[in-house]
Amino acid sequence: MRISVNNLTFAYTQRPVLKNISFNLSSGNFLSVVGKNGTGKSTLIKCLLKIVAVPNNTIFFDDIDINAMKRFYHVGYVPQKLDFAYEFPITVSEFLSCAYLKRKDAFFTALINALDLNPIYRENINNLSGGQLQRVFIARSLLNKPKILILDEPTVSIDNESVAALHNILKDLHSNNVTIILSTHDFDFAKNLTDYYLALNEKGEYQFLPRKDYDNVIEYI
Repeated sequence: MRISVNNLTFAYTQRPVLKNISFNLSSGNFLSVVGKNGTGKSTLIKCLLKIVAVPNNTIFFDDIDINAMKRFYHVGYVPQKLDFAYEFPITVSEFLSCAYLKRKDAFFTALINALDLNPIYRENINNLSGGQLQRVFIARSLLNKPKILILDEPTVSIDNESVAALHNILKDLHSNNVTIILSTHDFDFAKNLTDYYLALNEKGEYQFLPRKDYDNVIEYI
């Protein structure tokens, strides 16, 4: 799925966070959004997902204005752990079943197996470690076979084994033409995956650069 962002500007109560950001991604591109805390990485993701309001004619998925889309049927989202509200007890099984639009089938079972969720399948999500919970989020985001996968700081507070597993999953999805947007502080994690960087700085400025310009990205932020 293609993504086009045209002069996106966003502010919280008169405090500009994003200023006139524009970029285009082709289907299957991998974009890493990088920058220090407070530069608008998570805000950009919220704009892409319509969690916050954006003007018409600003963000397009496959040439369709996101404001004209009632639901994101082909978009998967992996939030930061801290963004998840533990409002009531729910098991991994219940959490994933609620997110799947079909009855459990071979694909559902294969995904559970691939992410090694069987040992925690009946566990309450409140009892999971950071790495376990992240694998559950990833499974949920992949259940309906997204054409776009958006991840917000997915490597924060998870163990090295889970980081390595996530890297392999994203590598496989990238090779299968899924468009991926990753917000991250972990340059080593993203370096061999990404096609482009969107580098944000503390002045509200940005640069959209190809992977080969890695050194310029590091210098810019």
